[in-house]
Amino acid sequence: MNPAGKPLIIPVFIPHSGCPHQCAFCNQTILTRQNPRLPDKSTIHHIVTEYYPYKGKREQVELAFFGGNFLGLDPENIIQLLDLIQPYIQGGKIDGIRFSTRPDTITQQTLDLIRPFNISTVELGVQSMNDDVLIQSKRGHTGRDTINAISLLKKYPFKIGIQVMVGLPGDTESLLLESTKKLAKLAPDFARIYPLMILKDSLMEHWYKKGRYHPLSLEKSIRLVKKMYHIFTAAHVKVIRMGLQASDIMEDKSMLLAGPWHPAFGHLVFSEILYDTACNKIEQCRDLIKVKDIALRVHPKTESRLRGDKNTNLKKFNQRYPKLNFSICLDKTMSINQLEIDYVLI
Repeated sequence: MNPAGKPLIIPVFIPHSGCPHQCAFCNQTILTRQNPRLPDKSTIHHIVTEYYPYKGKREQVELAFFGGNFLGLDPENIIQLLDLIQPYIQGGKIDGIRFSTRPDTITQQTLDLIRPFNISTVELGVQSMNDDVLIQSKRGHTGRDTINAISLLKKYPFKIGIQVMVGLPGDTESLLLESTKKLAKLAPDFARIYPLMILKDSLMEHWYKKGRYHPLSLEKSIRLVKKMYHIFTAAHVKVIRMGLQASDIMEDKSMLLAGPWHPAFGHLVFSEILYDTACNKIEQCRDLIKVKDIALRVHPKTESRLRGDKNTNLKKFNQRYPKLNFSICLDKTMSINQLEIDYVLI
């Protein structure tokens, strides 16, 4: 699906650039396959030229600096990078610039510095709102830094995104959900949720091999992220990604050592959500004992999510309700992820 309202994002990676230290879970050089150096004019031109043909029918194009701590760079380097994008903005090829940065780099000075440069979105690497979890993860900032950062960002015309992690050292389900609720109350525009993976040459690798850290199972990660998704969406915070982007590195067991990796993690979460939704609707039926057949009605683009990975959801329906016959009815008039149930009585 290529909706015109969804911008094309041209990614420019600056791994570890501007980072005061390496966090326990991080190895951006492996994830991006790039050395930690800033891109020059020719590199930017090559990336823009490579990605721009994918614009298709999209109305907007944004260039994103990912993988580092953008506002942690020297002011001269910040201006230098933003200046490199200006010809594409002036030429009408790129509509805005977005970047990720740490909450403790958000100050009035840094935001005033970037304000003239068509910045559309600022994403904060929050990870957690619990200070003990942040300390154990070697983040070097606090939950208060995130509160202050979002409060200050709301005074500027930037969209605000947050990035949070599941499975951080020292975290628990109750702490994670409490942290998610605190973030939802801060009302950012959107969120990304990433399960923690054990990457080669990260501090987590050392802890994992010493038995000091045990990664979450895929099943538990899905369950936790599902709960986080509900908290964010109830607060009108859009969740735009769940799980890491699929890549060759993520399939390389010498680089990704452990963790709840799945190339379609978000798909699995949505499948769980649809399963829960269907069960809730079924059990609300007052005359369920008289029901013989149940048709699960969804939009065609929702069918794969409803079925689940390898028809897992259909198998679970049959196990949970062995006396019922299930079928899927496709309805193009329905919205994506909407689910309705039609009953046939005995």
